[in-house]
Amino acid sequence: MSVSGQSFLKPESTLYSGPHTNNMSFQRLVRFGNAEGKTQYGDLKKEATGDLIGQEVEVLKGDLDTGFTATGKTEKIKELLCPLERIPLCVCIGLNYKKHAQEANLKIPPYPVVFTKPADALNGPYSDVSIHPEAQGMLDYEGELTVVIGKDAKNVSEADALDYVLGYTVGNDVSARNFQLPDTSGGQFCFAKSFDGFAPIGPAIVSKDLIRDPQQLHLVTKVNGKVRQETETSDMIFTISKIIEHLSKGTTLRKGTIIQTGTPSGVGLFMEPKGFGLLKDRDVVEISIDGIGSLRNKMVFE
Repeated sequence: MSVSGQSFLKPESTLYSGPHTNNMSFQRLVRFGNAEGKTQYGDLKKEATGDLIGQEVEVLKGDLDTGFTATGKTEKIKELLCPLERIPLCVCIGLNYKKHAQEANLKIPPYPVVFTKPADALNGPYSDVSIHPEAQGMLDYEGELTVVIGKDAKNVSEADALDYVLGYTVGNDVSARNFQLPDTSGGQFCFAKSFDGFAPIGPAIVSKDLIRDPQQLHLVTKVNGKVRQETETSDMIFTISKIIEHLSKGTTLRKGTIIQTGTPSGVGLFMEPKGFGLLKDRDVVEISIDGIGSLRNKMVFE
């Protein structure tokens, strides 16, 4: 639900099974460890609210390469894992919210600002984020709606873009600002955001067929329980469809690629007094998006 009470979720009976996806039928895809320590995929049949540990899911057979089939069995989540075991790449969009551009005092760009994170930046929804000593001085959070590509996409039109989406999840574009800022490092944008574990996502991949409009979702980021970011995705400068169209121009977006679609205003870097909002050792960042669920990660300084 949005803050206005309007539902942006489609009927629960709708499952994702788009073309060329090998029967990717699920509502809310989770990857979990059961009581015996076995890793499995499951389908959460209700909205992912609160902590998912102990919740019951329908066990799925298969994977993202071969597709999923229901087993008819249910199990409880003992450990919630990253919903994707691996990714080809994490593509990120910078400066994609109007209010964030205003707080940063930056001109709105004519095209989406693009950078990437490597596959090893992937992290789980409840996992600790290990922070290298050189990334600790100006550590920041960026709550983001994250898109999962469901089939290879190249030269996709804006009108057809959402046909290539497998689903949506929550992401944190963890950032070492000391390497990102030009004055302190020369502007090593990718390096600043590419440390191992700097791209936690989860808790589930919600089928794109359950999201009525990805541009009408409510996002909240909290640090140690206090709200830092709050927005509607309608504040995006470039819509998800426009982003996919741009990223696929002459470039193949491989199935399983995740796209972090930009962060709203309220990042720690711009909080006053300066430096007050940056993350410290043991800080917990929780990011929630209506209809998708919550990501919760502790920053642990090495």
